[in-house]
Amino acid sequence: MKLGEPSLDQLRIFLSVEEEGSFGAAARRMGRAVSAISYGIAQMEAQLGVTLFAREGSRKPVLTDAGRGLLTEAKAIIDRSDALLAKTRSLHAGLESDLGLVVDVMVPGEVTAQVLREFRVMFPTVALRLQVEGLGAVAACLLDAEADLAIGGPVLGDHPELERQAIGETELVPVAAPGHPLARHGIAPGQSREHLQLVLTDRSSLTKGREFSVLSPLSWRLGDLSAKHELLRQGIGWGNMPRPMVEADLASGALVVLDLPEKPGATYGFSAVWRRDAKPGPAASWVIDAFREQLCARD
Repeated sequence: MKLGEPSLDQLRIFLSVEEEGSFGAAARRMGRAVSAISYGIAQMEAQLGVTLFAREGSRKPVLTDAGRGLLTEAKAIIDRSDALLAKTRSLHAGLESDLGLVVDVMVPGEVTAQVLREFRVMFPTVALRLQVEGLGAVAACLLDAEADLAIGGPVLGDHPELERQAIGETELVPVAAPGHPLARHGIAPGQSREHLQLVLTDRSSLTKGREFSVLSPLSWRLGDLSAKHELLRQGIGWGNMPRPMVEADLASGALVVLDLPEKPGATYGFSAVWRRDAKPGPAASWVIDAFREQLCARD
């Protein structure tokens, strides 16, 4: 038996009858005559060679086993069709079809999660490509066209191909495990140079040779902030960390803020960054505002 291919309209009629519970209610919902609904179901049944609804006399239509088996697939096809139409309407309205976003590893994870959670609700048709990088690697993603928008730190703020807009900041604090020698009071100037410092290093070549808040000649370079965090908790060295990332450790005593004469802690400013030849669209502009709102709310 050669099967036919039901149309999207027939699938919508099928779903409407199932959801409304009767041909008449489906007709009212779709603004059609009852005869048109009945004809659509009959045509679909003829094309597929199955009976979708058991309907006798005045009884309400009830899904047959075949109808129940096809229901999930019909819904999936209509959902994909609706998504296609929604994305097409968004493109006509100037909304991006996709957005490449790179976020600085220093941005508090809760902030990023909250923004992206709201993004999914606000822009369900925009495909998001997310990367998390540190230091110059954030800007490198933009310059290499791997991302359209960055939420990054102060590194490469004056690059001629990039535009930036300040949106917030976070506090960096020097920390170590409570048993570390630098955790004592009364640390003399220069003592920090005698102890291993854990330093976040750049994955890109854009800032090769540049140092950021490095005091000690004894240093380990790590490309992963989470790894640096864990080594600090284990008492291996000292280093600067974003305060939001270590707040729980400071509260529990797993880490302590170091009172160093050099005051290596600093304010790490965040900016929205994009290429000058690619201005942010509606979705990217919303992301910028959302990160600004979340970061300022934490100040």
